[in-house]
Amino acid sequence: MIKIGHAIQDFSCDAVVNNAIKKVSLSDFSDQYKLIFFYPLNFTFVCPTELHALQDSLDEFAKRGTQVLAISVDSPFSHLAWLSTPRVQGGIQGVAFPLLSDLKKTLSAEFGVLKDDAGVALRGVFLLDKNNVLQYAAVHNLSLGRSTQELLRLVDALHHVETHGEVCPANWSAGQKAMTATQTGLKDYFKETTV
Repeated sequence: MIKIGHAIQDFSCDAVVNNAIKKVSLSDFSDQYKLIFFYPLNFTFVCPTELHALQDSLDEFAKRGTQVLAISVDSPFSHLAWLSTPRVQGGIQGVAFPLLSDLKKTLSAEFGVLKDDAGVALRGVFLLDKNNVLQYAAVHNLSLGRSTQELLRLVDALHHVETHGEVCPANWSAGQKAMTATQTGLKDYFKETTV
C-alpha cells in the first residue's frame, strides 16, 4: 500500500497516448510532477465531466511542470472508443493527456482505491513530486466529482514549499502569505492576516 511521504515504485501498463496504444511507465515522466487521477469507468456520468475539466486546465498543469495521468479499469480499446465519442454524446473527444489501462486492477489495488464490490476504482487523486514521492492523496466516493482548481492549488502549494521552505496554511493560494513552520512563524502569520 502506498504512503504519504514515500516514493511510489515505478510501474508500467498499456495506455492511450496521442490516440495510439502504447506501453507507458511512471519513469517516462521523470523530472515532472505527476497527478495520478483514478476514475471508475469509461462511458459513465461524472467521469467525463472530470476528464474534460482536467483537459480545460491542462495548460495550467503544464505551466507548473505537472503531467496528468488518468487511470481506469477499462481496456485501452475502450479508452480509444471513448476518446472518439464527441463531448455532446458523453464522450471525451479532445482529451489529450494519457489514459492508462488498469484492466487487471493491480494499480487500483496498490493505490487503495479498488472498490471490491463494484470492481472499479473510486475517485482517487495522487500528487507526486519530481522524485515520485507521494505528497497528497484523496479518495472520493463514486458520486462525488473533484475540483480541478483545488488540484492546481495543491500543485502551487507544493511548488511554494519546495521553493521557499515555508508551509502553506488553510485556503492558501499562490501569491498569498505562507509561514515558517515555527510558533513565531504562526504568530507572525496571524498578525499579518487577522483583521
